[in-house]
Amino acid sequence: MTILITLIHVIVCFFLIAVVLLQSGKSGDLAAAFGGQGSQTAFGPRGAASVLSRATTWSAIIFMLTSITLSIFAARRTGPTSVLSGVKPAQTKSQPATPVAPSAPPTVPQNQAPTQK
Repeated sequence: MTILITLIHVIVCFFLIAVVLLQSGKSGDLAAAFGGQGSQTAFGPRGAASVLSRATTWSAIIFMLTSITLSIFAARRTGPTSVLSGVKPAQTKSQPATPVAPSAPPTVPQNQAPTQK
């Protein structure tokens, strides 16, 4: 059931993207962007709903319903909730650090005197 709803959800997503991109903007000319008053009324003319706007409305409704249904199915699912919930952590055996003997300061050969700069 979840797979069927997910498949419908993905198809509706692609359809919704296509329908929204096919629509033309309402009073979206350059003058409207800068406050021009000559193009349309405040929210554009209100005409009869076209086929594209009805398709957008119905696909948005179906998208919301499938989203809610999938979220309910995900909340009700029992069992592991994470991909890594069944994986056991690797057992590493750590050893204490071995102390390093302090090294002796560098020695100057006896036949040479240290030079000063």
